[in-house]
Amino acid sequence: MVDKIFIDWQKFEYLVEELAIKVNLELKSIKYIHGLSRGGLIPAVMLSHKLQIPYLDDPSLEKREDILIVDDIADSGKTLKEWSNFQTAVLHYKPHSSLVAPTLYAEKHNTDDWIIYPWEREDSQTIQDYKLDNNNKFHIFNQ
Repeated sequence: MVDKIFIDWQKFEYLVEELAIKVNLELKSIKYIHGLSRGGLIPAVMLSHKLQIPYLDDPSLEKREDILIVDDIADSGKTLKEWSNFQTAVLHYKPHSSLVAPTLYAEKHNTDDWIIYPWEREDSQTIQDYKLDNNNKFHIFNQ
């Protein structure tokens, strides 16, 4: 059985601050921030405000090297792999299970525990959305 780790808003703000520090130190040329839906939207907007870097809705409109793609976690790495031509940042990185490493991460997470962020439901299933069939997805959204 997979354990769940609940991240509260205070911890979330700390993680965003860690990313902000790393962006300032390592990615000074970033001009825009884009968040991947769903999990990356909230951290990306918060990071955008904290760094005073504009949020960009459509990353195809600018040069790749100017954009930081943000997500909540690199667990399987499947989502980040689609953005491998961009600089990427996540709150949590699971090096033992992720196909790709993000450019930056706030924390490394070395277990298979399921991380529940404050904007997620406490009864979240411990499986990635893309592994669920359409019936399960519909069921999750209508509970």
